[in-house]
Amino acid sequence: MKKIFIYLMCFIILLSMQRNVFAVGEGNIDGGGGGMGHGTSEYYWNSGDDGVRITIIRDSDNTAVSTPVDFTNRHPDNIQVHFGKVSKIQYRNGALLTPTTSTYLYNSPEQPLPRIVSSDGNVNIAAIKSYFTDEQIIKSIASITGFNYEQLIDGKYKLLLEPIAYFTFGGLKVAMTAHEAALYDQQIGGRLRSTMPSLTHKNLPLAMFLETSDLGFPAWDGPTTEKVTDDQIISSLGLGIVRFREADTPVVIGGSDFEYRVDTDVITAVTVTAGSRITPDNPATVTFNINGTKYRVTDIVIPEGNSQVVWVKWHTPGYPTAFTITVSANRGTVSRSTITARVVDLNEKVPPNPTANDEKPGGYSIPAVPNMPQKTTASWGLWSCYWKANWVWESHWVWVSDGDGGGHWEDHGRWVDKGDWEYTYTNYSASLTASMTVTPDAKVPTASGKTMKSGYGINLNVKTDLRSNAPSSAITGAQNVLSYYPEFNYNTYLRLSDMITGGYSAEFELKPNEFSTYGRRVHFTPLWFPDGRYSPVANVIDAWTPDGMLFLCLSDYVDIQGNLYDDWHIAPKR
Repeated sequence: MKKIFIYLMCFIILLSMQRNVFAVGEGNIDGGGGGMGHGTSEYYWNSGDDGVRITIIRDSDNTAVSTPVDFTNRHPDNIQVHFGKVSKIQYRNGALLTPTTSTYLYNSPEQPLPRIVSSDGNVNIAAIKSYFTDEQIIKSIASITGFNYEQLIDGKYKLLLEPIAYFTFGGLKVAMTAHEAALYDQQIGGRLRSTMPSLTHKNLPLAMFLETSDLGFPAWDGPTTEKVTDDQIISSLGLGIVRFREADTPVVIGGSDFEYRVDTDVITAVTVTAGSRITPDNPATVTFNINGTKYRVTDIVIPEGNSQVVWVKWHTPGYPTAFTITVSANRGTVSRSTITARVVDLNEKVPPNPTANDEKPGGYSIPAVPNMPQKTTASWGLWSCYWKANWVWESHWVWVSDGDGGGHWEDHGRWVDKGDWEYTYTNYSASLTASMTVTPDAKVPTASGKTMKSGYGINLNVKTDLRSNAPSSAITGAQNVLSYYPEFNYNTYLRLSDMITGGYSAEFELKPNEFSTYGRRVHFTPLWFPDGRYSPVANVIDAWTPDGMLFLCLSDYVDIQGNLYDDWHIAPKR
């Protein structure tokens, strides 16, 4: 492959420059890669032809709040095809991969980028972290995106970074992030991976990945020097995150893909990778052995070098337990052969009985509503296969004698089908939305709208909606709601809710309170709570898909003005 070494000169010049550097933020970035293989005149990449897509993400709901911008040291004015300015999180939230031939827009930073995509596995992650936590770089990003710098670093926002490569594919100059390359490879039946695997399925996606889970993306614990699959890229690779001041966040129960709640419908999934193609002539079967029961997924077909997620839907026991799930396949390789599953009972950490003698903790002030992690969308897909016929005449010439020493040749051939299997990939997705309403309980005598006095009870109602184009065997609705409260700083205690209506549009209300004289579904506000907004937070969990569990955070409020003693009047009897 043609090698270009201009980036070395830039790097040497950069090292020779001395300047004061002030760091803001913390980089959640790691990387790998290595070995580029060989290219052709129609399919090649030059080392250094890379960049980074930068998007400002609001942490509370994992929403992009800026148009992504692309930074590069190059001048890629010859890009013929790209996919616009769409971030990995926007694709995860349902954005479609849409090619365009419009002018490719980019930014050339005054301070050159460190090397982003490696051709030999030697990415300097420390240099990348230093660059994207540099105060001047963050201010430049804020300026280019039109975002206020002080607001950007106040802890409510994060930077999503995605490596980009500029390369020639099929004779066309293209620009793609790792996520876009994986989506495109699925659309064209794996031809990108078959022609440029070292770039698009190793060095580009492994240029950046997470050290710890964030923004609903998992940390990467897979190989860092081997080719990876489309599904692995889409779910976990080709991204780094810069976070600023941490907001106080309560402990969330139920964030693990292999921790389940009792008496719950769940989905357990693995990825199957095909070293050689798997066709309907000899399809793959994956067997899950879960707590003594075997589940078989059959008729799996996958193109050579590709993969797909394989899953089973099952119901957890009604009691807490732990066991090992074993997974095996008669063809292909499974991503996990053993899974340690924990089934936990969400025993309510019930707040103590509130009394008139409760006192406000020293120094207490109403805490800010916390940012809780959430994952509201999922995407996955399945390969299918069909036979594409190609009938070819195979001649078989035979001499036919006329009996007098002469004769003629006759073609006794036949039509033979020289066709082959063709693969198609079907994309599935799911999204979880929900709303929460907090209101004074009907037994509060002096409530007015959302205004009430402290010491009385509140009701908490949650409505959820799971939308998907997948069959029911691949999804569940939300099944549990946990709520946290400001008097405990959204920690220590929580309440569970009962499912009032099930299914994909499930509805939840608080469990009956054991301290309620009337057995009401309430949570009692503390008598000492200061005037102001009283804002419970709810975590909606256990909406399962092959791409893991969907979960989200909600908040609502009542306005506290006065306390219940204000409703009392004691006077001597006349």
